[in-house]
Amino acid sequence: MAKSIEEQVEDWCKNQLEKYFTKTESINSEIDEALKTAPSKKGGAGQNLPDIKCFVSVGFRNIPVMIECKGTKGDFAKTDEKGLISNTNKKGEPDYTAVTKYAVNGAVHYAKSILDFTETYKEAIAIGVNGYRQDNELQLEIGVYYLSKDNLAIPKKIGDFSDLSFLKKKNLKEFFKKIDELKLTPEEIESRKLALEDEIESKLKRLNQTMHDDLNITVKSRVMLIVGLIMAGLGVEGVSGGLEVEELKGELGKKSNDAQKIIDKVEDFLRVKNLPEEKREAIMHELSNVFKNQDLYTPKNGESKLRKVYAILHKDILPYLTSDLHNIDFTGRLFNVLNDWVDVPDGAENDVVLTPRYVTELMAKLTEVNMNSYVWDYATGSAGFLISAMHLMIADAKNKIKSPEELRKEIAKIKAEKLLGIEKLPEIYILAVLNMILMGDGSSNIINGDSTQYDGKYKQGEMKDKEFPANVFLLNPPYSAPGKGLNFVEKALSKMKGGKAAVLIQENAGSTQGDGYTKKILNKNTLIASIHMSTDLFIGKSSVQTAIYVFDVGTPHDTEKLVKFIDFSNDGYARQNRRKSSQSVNLKDVDNAKERYAELVNLVVRGKGKDNKNLNYYKDCFVEDYITLEGNDWTYSQHKKIDIKPTEDDFKKVVKEYMAWQISDLIKNGDERLGK
Repeated sequence: MAKSIEEQVEDWCKNQLEKYFTKTESINSEIDEALKTAPSKKGGAGQNLPDIKCFVSVGFRNIPVMIECKGTKGDFAKTDEKGLISNTNKKGEPDYTAVTKYAVNGAVHYAKSILDFTETYKEAIAIGVNGYRQDNELQLEIGVYYLSKDNLAIPKKIGDFSDLSFLKKKNLKEFFKKIDELKLTPEEIESRKLALEDEIESKLKRLNQTMHDDLNITVKSRVMLIVGLIMAGLGVEGVSGGLEVEELKGELGKKSNDAQKIIDKVEDFLRVKNLPEEKREAIMHELSNVFKNQDLYTPKNGESKLRKVYAILHKDILPYLTSDLHNIDFTGRLFNVLNDWVDVPDGAENDVVLTPRYVTELMAKLTEVNMNSYVWDYATGSAGFLISAMHLMIADAKNKIKSPEELRKEIAKIKAEKLLGIEKLPEIYILAVLNMILMGDGSSNIINGDSTQYDGKYKQGEMKDKEFPANVFLLNPPYSAPGKGLNFVEKALSKMKGGKAAVLIQENAGSTQGDGYTKKILNKNTLIASIHMSTDLFIGKSSVQTAIYVFDVGTPHDTEKLVKFIDFSNDGYARQNRRKSSQSVNLKDVDNAKERYAELVNLVVRGKGKDNKNLNYYKDCFVEDYITLEGNDWTYSQHKKIDIKPTEDDFKKVVKEYMAWQISDLIKNGDERLGK
């Protein structure tokens, strides 16, 4: 094996730099601390030590540069199947072998550590240099990549370089120009979004396993712990810093134990969110009951269980939630994992299932959510429907409002006044509150209560006791409720003056199992569409056959009006239920899923279109038909057209099969049939 010439490569780099910091020199205290805090190249604790560090500056713009050197042929870079630098494996887990072995991957690791663990620096440059001797000549490979929080920390190649002269002061303006011309493609954004979500899911699953196997923490307590620890770790700017791991010292004083320190931080966090006092007290009561469990805060071998859990969460989870990457819906994936831990009553009876994010987005689009919508959900779960609606509402506002000040006001109004959810189960309710806070507040209208007793009014804030002017209703109800959950639908729609509704529900609620609610609903509302969903939509959690029913609210159903019936059982996704796999593994687009979902929205909202232009994937799965007012004929199977009239092709097929049989029989029994 050839001897490494890494030291020579380092010297070659240093000789080209006007100013630099060596492996052990301090570049500045903030970056030093970030490199110390981030996971090491091998994944454990310990200092990250880039071979060379420096800054490049133009005006007041100061970008840190991390340079990693290698000295063996083949140690330059490792890329994924798309040719991109990636320091994670197919499961979304860190690939520390790549980080350790390859020059570019190591440099990217250091640069990303700066983005993740500093407040000042929003961009960094990673340079990997590998050298080796071939035919007694020095061969050099140089990879130069730019990472920024604005481009989701995706390593973007800046260009091809034969040396490091681009880092000299006289060349920096041109170098910065190249950096600023880098743009992410939509495919890169989507790919990075999924990768980031897979990363956080993978880390949460490992944390869950630790709490189960090593710490024996109950399922219900795990959820409350994560929610509380995230609030404590986020802190409040100008009021209370995020909780540091070192603050949890295992003391046993009434005010100094680890539980009380966390509770105090949580209370600070909630106070600045302008939550109504009664809501803040209710949340604090639920969380305190868990954190004050003596087994959690009593130290063993000098460390409490709370500290052990928080140390992992602080290192692996909080960086995603404190970075400028909040425009990516990390919380959607975070709550997918947390919801798996919720010990839901009757969960084994398929009573409570939490709706996948791609379905909540679909249903929000089916109801044509926009900036003028007022959206409510009577069984809000972790607020998935409200978050999907909020994204569409804000996107619509950004498209329509050109004044930055007016846009800011409208977005604030959307979050504070135009979303309302009700959740009965306390542990899921708290997930919903935190989820909405992490997505930019909007938590003031998440109500912990029984939807059957809800009077349709705001319950806190400036709008308290005023009617919530709902014009969009989204719901996935508990199927053990009356009418499979249609009782919630009938009540909510009766309080709306108009608008749209989409309900994901056990399909037979629309045939014989609706307990009379279907008939009541049609008295005041119009069924627009019935969508037969995939049988494995809730694979591993529920085996019921579901449908989405879409309504025009406030207009009694006209039996002369056609209803759209769509078989959406083939939605383009393949699903499996591997507990240790990420969602990108358990949910795969195998047959144009995005296009199929877009076609479904077009069919429901706009119809078949001129010359059936909106029909591509579902030409043979789309029926328009009439229903009665009895409410017992809403399902696709009841309206599917079966054409029994034989066609010319059918005739040719029968003749072909008959002739094949005749020939086969003649060959086999020919002598006997001819009387020989």
